[in-house]
Order: sequence, then C-alpha cells, then structure tokens
Amino acid sequence: MALCDVWGRMMNVVVSLALHRFAKVALRLIVFAAMIAPHTASAAPDSSRPITIVAFGDSLTAGYGVKTSESFPVQLQMALEAKGHKVTVVNAGVSGDTTSGGVERLDWALSPKPDAVIMELGANDALRGLDPKIPRENLDKMLADLKAKDIPVLLTGMKAPNNWGDDYAKKFDAIFADLAAKYHVPLYPFFLEGVALDPSFTQPDGLHPTGKGVAEIVKRILPDVEALVARAEQKQASKASAAP
Repeated sequence: MALCDVWGRMMNVVVSLALHRFAKVALRLIVFAAMIAPHTASAAPDSSRPITIVAFGDSLTAGYGVKTSESFPVQLQMALEAKGHKVTVVNAGVSGDTTSGGVERLDWALSPKPDAVIMELGANDALRGLDPKIPRENLDKMLADLKAKDIPVLLTGMKAPNNWGDDYAKKFDAIFADLAAKYHVPLYPFFLEGVALDPSFTQPDGLHPTGKGVAEIVKRILPDVEALVARAEQKQASKASAAP
C-alpha cells in the first residue's frame, strides 16, 4: 500500500468543535501574556531584546498529545538558544484549526507585533477534503497581511492525502510553492518531513508526532528558522539605528 494512501487514511481524525473553541480562547490569553513582556519595557526599538517568533498553526504546532515541554515552539526555542540566539517562540497553535480559522485569529495573534512568524496551516483543510481554492485564498490573505505589516515569515507546506485523488493532491500541494513565490517568502516544503508515517516518531494515531518526532522536525527545520531569525534581527537592528 502506498505511503500516501496510508497517510490519507491516518488523517481521518475528528476534532471536537467545543474543544477547538475553548482552545482558541485559552490561546489568545497565552499569546498575549507571552508577547506583551518583551514589548512593555520600552516602546523604542531595542536590539538587545529577544526576537519574538509567533508559531502560528494547528495541532502540529500546538503540541497535541505531548507534554508542553515537548511541543514544537518550546523545543524550537531551546534549539535556537543552544545556537546562541535570543528568542521567544510563542505557541499560537490551535488543534483542529483550518486556514479559515487562521484568517479569523491572525490579527490578534499579531498583537503586539512579533518580529517573525512561522506559518503552519493547511493539514486540516486537506483532512476534510476542502476545495483547494479555500486554503489557497486563506493563506494568500494571511501572507498579504504579513507582508503589509512588514513581518518576516517562514511558510511551511503540507501534503494532501491521496484518498481524495491525484487531481486534488496536485492542486493542494501546489498551493504552498505558488504562494511562496508570489510573496517572495521562504518555504519549508513539508512540515512533517522525515516524521510522517514513521512509527518511531508518531503517536498511536499515526498522524501526530511524539516528543521525539517533534525533536526531529525541529532538527530539520532549524536552518530555515535561523535564516528567519537573521532577517528579523536585521530589521530590529535597522529600527534601533534609525531611532532618535
């Protein structure tokens, strides 16, 4: 049986709408608390403050089924700090979220304004078999918003399950590369690269990564995130030098 077929069947997960709504409310409080601290010390640009990165996504970002200490944002921050970067990675992941949900909550996730964003959405659109035009339009809107706000972004891609057919997979998979080219943003092609369908890295549901799986994701995406941090640091330094 093809791996993509197995992946498609593994993706048939039903997420509770009530839990989804509760998570959004709780997340809003968490994001605000995490982001307000670096910005309250001074309104002027400060090159000494940590770079704030918002990890904006679904359950893969939120840390479904793993300890908080094993979630993607926490492990990513630890990996960046080990490399000598001063960063704060904010967990703006909501389990079960689609790109439509992302559009609805992006504005408050960007307040206070972060230095950079990692965009990880689309898996649940594919899981539900939504018309690829929907995630394309939603991701387009969010990337346009980030561009207008002059916030550096790393776009991460997702692959559609083949149980929706080759035509669907082709249209869905093309979304990320097309939009990365349109907005001239870097693309990490597949967020679950090296982890998807590997039982040593996935939970019993065969879909979500374990803590070890998250560590593998972080290891693979780290160079791309370091490049994102470098761009954010350059912007921070430019603002600091331009300040009166």
